[in-house]
Amino acid sequence: MNNSILSPRRGRPPGNPDGMAQVRDMLIRTGVQFLTERGFVATGLDSLLKAACVPKGSFYYYFDSKEDFGLKIIEAYARYFNAKLDRCLNDRNLSSRDRIRNFMEDAKSGMIRYDFRRGCLIGNLGQELNALPGPFRGALNEVMRQWEARMASCLTDDYDADTAQKLAVFFWIGWEGAVLRARLEGSAQPLDIFGDGFLALLERA
Repeated sequence: MNNSILSPRRGRPPGNPDGMAQVRDMLIRTGVQFLTERGFVATGLDSLLKAACVPKGSFYYYFDSKEDFGLKIIEAYARYFNAKLDRCLNDRNLSSRDRIRNFMEDAKSGMIRYDFRRGCLIGNLGQELNALPGPFRGALNEVMRQWEARMASCLTDDYDADTAQKLAVFFWIGWEGAVLRARLEGSAQPLDIFGDGFLALLERA
């Protein structure tokens, strides 16, 4: 995000706590949208606040800084994506292979729905890490560890713990690359290629 766009201004936030929470949530939802499409560096707060219909002077009532705002966006995205993973990967009525296939199909549908404009917020930020504030590295790594743990937990139904962990790490390395390639090509084919390859690997592991 451009560092020169905002400085603290005087203003009055909404008069009730519920109203303030709603505005804060709207800013975070808009931030997730912008960062999944544009990344952090290319997102200007002027355009983001305009899209959220929030006056510039109110921003610092909700967040201590632009860095704080970015970290809160990462936290919100992690909660959303962890819930998605839990829905797909915790269904013990299905094999781990089928649960993973369901997750990949769900994620692919989301990319198609937005015409491949939106990628993975964590992957997007990882690609511009050198331009981000220092605390972002730890926050992004923590989210990836959460995703790996969920995938490994799913896989331990069919594999020993060590194999499940290695497969989980391998999955996220490959899946994030497939998401990037799908955005570049505007096509689901990279997702399908990686997905088919990973599921075939599970049959041999």
